[in-house]
Amino acid sequence: MRALYVEEGLELRNCAAPMRAEDEALVRVLVAGICNTDIEILKGYMRFRGIPGHEFVGVVEQASNPGLRGKRVVGEINCVCHDCPECRAGRPHHCMRRTVLGIQNRDGAFAQYLTLPEENLHLVPDGVSDEDAVFVEPLAAAFRILEQITIRSDDRVIVLGDGKLGQLVARVMALASDQVLCIGKHRWKLDLLKDPGIKTATVDEPVAPGADVVVEATGSADGLRRAIELVRPEGTIVLKTTIAGESVAAMSVPVINEVRILGSRCGPFKPALEALSLGTVEVASLVSARFGLEQGVEAFDRSTASDVIKVLVHMEQRGAA
Repeated sequence: MRALYVEEGLELRNCAAPMRAEDEALVRVLVAGICNTDIEILKGYMRFRGIPGHEFVGVVEQASNPGLRGKRVVGEINCVCHDCPECRAGRPHHCMRRTVLGIQNRDGAFAQYLTLPEENLHLVPDGVSDEDAVFVEPLAAAFRILEQITIRSDDRVIVLGDGKLGQLVARVMALASDQVLCIGKHRWKLDLLKDPGIKTATVDEPVAPGADVVVEATGSADGLRRAIELVRPEGTIVLKTTIAGESVAAMSVPVINEVRILGSRCGPFKPALEALSLGTVEVASLVSARFGLEQGVEAFDRSTASDVIKVLVHMEQRGAA
């Protein structure tokens, strides 16, 4: 099969198609999305070597479960052992022996085929397009925040970052709070939040501190410092950024103000699929460019430009669009 491969850099290769284990399905990938984590992997994040990519929609080609065969699916990215202390304690996303699709010891979605445990797969409703379905995994990561903390309608919520994840987080936070503000660098990206009715501000505009919740999704090492400035005493900071570099912030302030700092990673697929199916979260406007797999290296280059949000890679032959 053809696949994008990370070693010294990123290149398109001919690779052996994966062989599924007994509890796994073989999935023919239709579309995959480039995430900030994928970009950070090229910079050395997780020291990953192999096929990257974890946002995808595909069709099940082989599976032990006949109900999956031929179905469109998306997949949870953490593949767990069910036997380690974390799994037995009910925290399988933190499995001590986990592999993670396209991130840790498991080849990912920028390929014609991938394998995942059947238990990780979720059927895509007929009314959800392939391109919308690619957003299920990052949208689930946004819904994870609502699993971790309770947000009331009158809570003041600030989302830092107007990029791929920040856009989704702002949309999901607006389902819970009437007072969401998204702060970003790019006015044109922030303008995409007008239709959902979300307030916005650029980074150089004054913003009053004292937010109940600040979600840091800037993709930068400086995001935590800004979050500390904006959160109220005994408020909550939710960290979503994963980068290869290190973040530096003065930690005395959150200690003195008793600020809760919460890491947040993968999330529930069910509410993400429901939001796309019901139209309560719109994602089509976030797609900036589309490439075929043969143009995959070019797609990654394009994804780092300041005038794009989400770049999709279609596995069939096609040019850039």
